[in-house]
Amino acid sequence: MLELNDTAYKQTIRELMPEMAHIAIVFNELIVEPDEARKFAVEAGQAMALASSSASIASVVGNVIDLSEIGVVEERERMQEALQQKGYRTSLFNINGDIKRLIKFLEETKIDLVFNLCESLRGQAINEMHVAGIYELINVPYTGAAPLALGTCLNKVRTKVILDAHGISTARHALYKRAEEINLDDLRLSFPMIVKPSREDASIGIENSSVVCDIESLRQRVVFVVKTYNQPALVEEYIEGRELNVAIIGNERPMILPISEIDFSKLPPNYPKIVTYNAKWVEGTAEYIGTVGTCPAKLTPEIEQRVRDIARQAYKLMEIRDYARVDIRLDASNTPYVLEVNPNPDISRDTGFARSARAAGMTFEDMLAKIIETALERTRQ
Repeated sequence: MLELNDTAYKQTIRELMPEMAHIAIVFNELIVEPDEARKFAVEAGQAMALASSSASIASVVGNVIDLSEIGVVEERERMQEALQQKGYRTSLFNINGDIKRLIKFLEETKIDLVFNLCESLRGQAINEMHVAGIYELINVPYTGAAPLALGTCLNKVRTKVILDAHGISTARHALYKRAEEINLDDLRLSFPMIVKPSREDASIGIENSSVVCDIESLRQRVVFVVKTYNQPALVEEYIEGRELNVAIIGNERPMILPISEIDFSKLPPNYPKIVTYNAKWVEGTAEYIGTVGTCPAKLTPEIEQRVRDIARQAYKLMEIRDYARVDIRLDASNTPYVLEVNPNPDISRDTGFARSARAAGMTFEDMLAKIIETALERTRQ
């Protein structure tokens, strides 16, 4: 009997499988390498690694690890393996801040679909939409939202205006370019409030001190956001209540996955119940430990249906494609308020999106394949 080791067995299986779509996983993670190492290469449907080990670029201080610096690298490694298990031919491409390399890669490599994991470029989140624009100009199919939707959803105020105009509740808000603009007599919002950068995602700029309860703290936080992030500060009324993540896959008939909830019960009692940057990315912090995702959320059928309907409506209004996550707060009277609409959300294994997919009976591999199938079906229409 012919005996094959694990590597030979996998290679034999790949050779016996019918040819499937070639998926290029494109991401942007700045790494330092010699010029001769900064190349892309694809051999027999498998890409050569373009980044150093994720462990080598992690930012570690004591027992605290900033996962935002390694999330994309880890994700693309897992995604490649998962897609190969589904039979797809895969390539990995790290933009590494060099847009000319991306254009050359797209022009020289025959691919059926880009799995677009690029969330920023040259330190600017707004460049996410510009990368998608390059796909459009070169006529390369890709997963996720189009440039206009990416740019619109990144602009939190514009998103709120669109949703409010269509009867979808969001927290009352104001936009400040300078702290001097804040006048207590003219302030139409009620404390407590939360102060955020107006054009960032991934909880950037969200800290425990973002929730303010008096005019002086409000002014101080506005100054911090404007100076640190070089953009106006979005000030919203803080909605005390439950936070829900609604994962959606699809286009003409979007599929709502089981709703996930953030459990804040393990946060220190003096911490606001919000998803800070630390809560999302910095392992070992009190915020990270104290914000645990659960799925499915325990909701009455009526409230669940209302949340699902609002999330679906927001998804369509913002012209999202293929997949997204809509974040919603329920106030004390169970009124849903949309916090954000997140196109191309983080879909790594430990995220709320993947948690909802598991609750729907999907493996990680199934979830990725579903997103790819959805995008391919759209591009073929």
